[in-house]
Amino acid sequence: MKKRKFGLALSLVLAAGTILGACGKAEKEETKGKEEDSFSVGMVTDIGGVDDKSFNQSAWEGLTEFGKEHGLEKGKGIDYLQSKSDSDYTPNLNTLVRKDFDLIFGIGYLLAEPVAEVADQRKNAKFAIVDSVVEKDNVASITFKEHEGSFLVGVVAGLTTKSNKIGFVGGVDGFLINKFEAGFIAGVKSVNPKAEVKVQYAGSFGDAPKGKEIANSMYAQGIDIIYHASGGTGNGVFTAAKDLKKKDPNSYVWVIGVDRDQSDEGKIDDQTNVTLTSMVKRVDIAVKDLANKTKEGNFPGGEIIEYGLEQDAVSIAPTQDNVSEEALKAVEEWKQKILKGEIKVPSTREELKAMKF
Repeated sequence: MKKRKFGLALSLVLAAGTILGACGKAEKEETKGKEEDSFSVGMVTDIGGVDDKSFNQSAWEGLTEFGKEHGLEKGKGIDYLQSKSDSDYTPNLNTLVRKDFDLIFGIGYLLAEPVAEVADQRKNAKFAIVDSVVEKDNVASITFKEHEGSFLVGVVAGLTTKSNKIGFVGGVDGFLINKFEAGFIAGVKSVNPKAEVKVQYAGSFGDAPKGKEIANSMYAQGIDIIYHASGGTGNGVFTAAKDLKKKDPNSYVWVIGVDRDQSDEGKIDDQTNVTLTSMVKRVDIAVKDLANKTKEGNFPGGEIIEYGLEQDAVSIAPTQDNVSEEALKAVEEWKQKILKGEIKVPSTREELKAMKF
């Protein structure tokens, strides 16, 4: 009788332990699920804004894709803050930190110093800077080989120009946009040594009227193709080309877009488009990739992640209606030369000067 009571008591203890263990496991799994579901990512744009049809927009598209994969949407797991001036960068970053975002992107090299400053103050927060390097343990740095992609659209421009006069419009003159400039000119000169490339900087990534002014001046000088690497300023370049084409349908003017496939920006009607091609820089791929890494617990703090031709992160745009077969064939040939290391694309003006054409 005593043995049966003891056995019953033991069974009750074991059963209780099993129930409590199961409850504990369920609570842990529920907590884990909540932690995963609560993962959030925010980004701060530069002054071009999230709808600049270029760099910032591409970043937000990448974050939106990340959100779709994980059941998140704007205001519920993913979000952005737009900067109207450079004085907004630091406050916007701090706002996202206070809102407990698990990962915060600074979109554009102009945010490098603000990211470094806030990262020092908020060591438990995780940041990512796009297009620059911030040497902090809680900052991941995303860079691209823009000069390689710019070289390829330079090949297209060099083989398409009729006047042998080509333009380059940059946003802010500095090491980053100089990569676009140097790579583009090298591509033009590699296939058309006689071509001249005029370079002008607007001093801003958000000044469309200035972009239009520069473009009109260039087209008036006989330049027939302009490659812009100027964010929202480039919207003015497209406006100038479209206005000229509307005024004279026979005018030979083209724009090469940047960061995204900007064919829509050059569209006048179903038959007419002034976008020759675009240098696609897959900021969306990089943003989505890093967000996923961080969510999985693999945040690459203190590391530099570089995306180039090998990762299909830079290329000419998939819309190729206005590009000749000759140019497309040449692009593929030069792409293979770059991938095989047969040529090194210059990323600075000094490296460009050292090249022989």
